[in-house]
Amino acid sequence: MDFNIIQMIIDGAFLIGVAEKAPTLILLLVVVICIAMLSKGADWMIDGVVELAHYTGLPRIVIGATIISLGTTTPEAVVSVMAAWMGNPGLALGNAVGSMIVNTGLIFGMTCLLATVPMNRFVLNRTGWVQDGAATLLVALSVISFAVMAGKPVLNRWVGFLFLVLLAAYMYASYAWARRLGSRDVEKSDGHDLMAPGKIWSFIAGGLFLVALGARILVPFASEIAKRAGVPDDIIAATLVAFGTSLPELMTAIAAVRKGHPEITVGNIVGANVLNCLFVIGASASASPLLIPNNFYYLHFPTMLFILFSFRFFVSTNKSGLFSRWQGAWLLGAYLVYLLLSFQ
Repeated sequence: MDFNIIQMIIDGAFLIGVAEKAPTLILLLVVVICIAMLSKGADWMIDGVVELAHYTGLPRIVIGATIISLGTTTPEAVVSVMAAWMGNPGLALGNAVGSMIVNTGLIFGMTCLLATVPMNRFVLNRTGWVQDGAATLLVALSVISFAVMAGKPVLNRWVGFLFLVLLAAYMYASYAWARRLGSRDVEKSDGHDLMAPGKIWSFIAGGLFLVALGARILVPFASEIAKRAGVPDDIIAATLVAFGTSLPELMTAIAAVRKGHPEITVGNIVGANVLNCLFVIGASASASPLLIPNNFYYLHFPTMLFILFSFRFFVSTNKSGLFSRWQGAWLLGAYLVYLLLSFQ
């Protein structure tokens, strides 16, 4: 019985049912509480990352690209895998590809407009290439499936297992890169007393939990409010629901900028993109073959590659060591065009 309740919450049916029955005032109150949870959780998480960087000597961008990105992506992976097991495997591909577009186009684009974002070439010239390589491999396998399969193209289980093997290799490489970078680029304490390790991990784990839980509850309740206000279902699906999967990354970015650590955002977004491709799609395809809808070939895949390779181009050509505001505007503009095309 308890497992069934957890399963319903993961699938969203339980939360949607509660939202549909709740009075509008209760819906508004829950949305306010969820926003507060997201904000407080993101604050705790960033504070924990900064302290962990001081304690371990690892740069904040590395921690953002590993621990934080894994934490913000795991709830999405669980939802996608459960959806695949329960007969809705298409959700996984849409979640993963949509999150990569939102993370880089919307969230990172906004971050560059709001703050001066440093560019750590050691990390971005490694993790960044893994990000682009994984996305390109995903599209290439999808195109091959379209070309050779008689029926509707799918990503078979062997693709999922391949991605999970690549994920294991990436995690090992990330550990090796972190050790190399940590030995030459140690984070210095700013003079305050360091937290105890247990308290540091409590901040990070507690922050991740609040962010993940707040995002999971917020989307169905906010969607129900929009539905009662007369917003069409397709608009809700293309905005609130799709946007909701990237709420953890968004709140992390806002908290990082507000606290003066935008480099955490860079690491979190690049790391989350790698995990969305290798972890979310890999685990979901291993559970059940993923159907590839036609619109992925002419809209979602091209947009994803355009935004990711724009980011790659900025890293390769920027000599100042900082991302420019016009580059953030470029990425954000590409996302807005994609959003408009999605409504056509």
